[in-house]
Amino acid sequence: MRLPPDPSTARVPGPWAHRDVSANGIRLHVAELGEGPLVLLLHGFPEFWWSWRHQLVAIAEAGYRAVAVDLRGYGDSDKPPRGYDGFTLAGDVAGLVKALGEPRAHLVGHAWGGMLAWTVGAMHPRLVYSVTALAAPHPLALRRAIRRNPRGQGRASAHLFRFQVPMRPERWLTKDRGVAVAGMLRAWSGPKWTVSPEFDEVVRRNREAFLVPGVAHSSMEYHRWAVRSQLRSDGRRFTEAVDRRLEVPVLQIHGALDPVMLESTAADSGMWTGARSAYRVLPEVGHFPHQETPHTTSRLITDFLAKV
Repeated sequence: MRLPPDPSTARVPGPWAHRDVSANGIRLHVAELGEGPLVLLLHGFPEFWWSWRHQLVAIAEAGYRAVAVDLRGYGDSDKPPRGYDGFTLAGDVAGLVKALGEPRAHLVGHAWGGMLAWTVGAMHPRLVYSVTALAAPHPLALRRAIRRNPRGQGRASAHLFRFQVPMRPERWLTKDRGVAVAGMLRAWSGPKWTVSPEFDEVVRRNREAFLVPGVAHSSMEYHRWAVRSQLRSDGRRFTEAVDRRLEVPVLQIHGALDPVMLESTAADSGMWTGARSAYRVLPEVGHFPHQETPHTTSRLITDFLAKV
């Protein structure tokens, strides 16, 4: 029987430097490259910090301090039993900005990381220069779309509800050494990326990342809080906290073929965007714009940052 991989396997070598940062009461692993204003990169599911490998280089070359973090419960960051609610996760990001010694940061997030960027922009506006959300509608736009369009966004988000049962999703994610992770990456991507030379490496690294003890369970806790909180007081408090127009510019980047977060749902996020915001749709791209079209996505991000 093969042993599960050590969390340190998440520290993929490259031109970046790896280090640990204490923030909001936990240890977070980050990969860092470049000097200048801080750009904090927040990954989605089913990924880890390495999904930003292309943007780390491009953003650093554009004159910024690019930092990609393993979110709570992922990669080589701590995996505590609790703290996967929107308030605590936003506190992780806010604490990380401070722990990195910066007064503010540009937040760039994909999927769950993007919705977290929206959340931090609303809850901790003094720490945020701008928000860039990839494949990530505003959390309230997503909730509204699921309720109003059950056959559209509701069906696209069906995995949210399948993940609510205890233990079974964790077993599914780790069965056959993470074959379900490979299936999600392939099903959620545009057709051009899945035949690209790097796709096999992406699948291999993300399968391994989800076999690290605790990652499968922690990733499910994000989904469980998002659904179950709708019926609780903390869900109502979260809605009140994020239901405000952001004070900073927002760039939304969305794949036209995204089967998980529909483009129409992302487009409905405009009522929460600040002044000088922008919305870009990438044709023939699925749920992972930063990996499927890294050069185009990096250019859109750095052009936007230069204007903020």
